[in-house]
Amino acid sequence: MPPDLLVTSAPAADLVAALAAAGQTVATAESLTAGLLSATIAGIPGASAVLRGGLIVYATDLKESLAGVSADTLAADGPVAATTAEQLAVGARRRCGADWGIALTGVAGPEPQDGRPVGTVFLGIAGPESTEVLRLKLSGDRWTIRVGAVRAAVTELVRIVRDE
Repeated sequence: MPPDLLVTSAPAADLVAALAAAGQTVATAESLTAGLLSATIAGIPGASAVLRGGLIVYATDLKESLAGVSADTLAADGPVAATTAEQLAVGARRRCGADWGIALTGVAGPEPQDGRPVGTVFLGIAGPESTEVLRLKLSGDRWTIRVGAVRAAVTELVRIVRDE
């Protein structure tokens, strides 16, 4: 396991504990992280009580067919956009029957994509009452950006679940 991934273990343990304490579940829709978020959560003992599943939607067409992102959104805004992240999060929540849906879409590099610079990441979180999207600006190589996106997603969902 790369050393940077170990850094995500503590926040992931906090997430599993927070969700378990609240009696809630989570599902993921991942593009640039390609399952890394789900794998990070699943690596924590007790994850089976809170992790419902996830959608790996690396290809743009799968964002529509698996996660339910509208074709109009993808055509107008592209795969790396706040609106796409929002719909990915909602889609993960609905398709997997979870209390929370969390989505990551972005550009890990090495080249910009659709006019978005490397390190641009959109994090969508859909919950029982609302949905929010954060734009992240991360730096580093592909691995560092992907790990940073996972760390941000886990940390943000812990904050929301704990209502901090």
